[in-house]
Amino acid sequence: MKQTAFQTGDRVVLPPYGVGRIRGTCQRSVAGETHAYYQVEFPATTSLAYVPVAAPQTTGIRTALAAADMPVLLHALQTGQLNLPHQWSARHRYVSDLMSSGNAHDLAVLIGELHARNQRRALPDLDRQAFRRSIRLLQQELEGLNGGEVTQVTDWLTAAAAEHAVS
Repeated sequence: MKQTAFQTGDRVVLPPYGVGRIRGTCQRSVAGETHAYYQVEFPATTSLAYVPVAAPQTTGIRTALAAADMPVLLHALQTGQLNLPHQWSARHRYVSDLMSSGNAHDLAVLIGELHARNQRRALPDLDRQAFRRSIRLLQQELEGLNGGEVTQVTDWLTAAAAEHAVS
């Protein structure tokens, strides 16, 4: 079920900016008309994004992961398989689109696939960069969550990143 109404304090993901928190709502005038916007603030920055209350889905905003999402996420990391194109330019475009979507499950599947490929043979430079960036994006979303399954996912990501750095 997609959430279309957010409350002050909700953790959200706004691609491509990352994880933020709903600070509140405000009214802004655009082209002579007043519209309501969610104010999304991002930790460790002074950045604020304004997302239309009437149509938040147009920006790709979504509720951030919760501890309850971890079993599915861990499964995607461990068994994720993608049919990535063999040609570099097509693969790069596909991977870039996946990463910009901000979909945590898709990121986990991508990480799982790139990890498996790295196990078989060292990744080319751009795939290695995508692997690292995907891990960082997912780790950022996990910050602030607690629980045993969150720890399992975090440990898996940390081990994959460390293993990848050695190979």
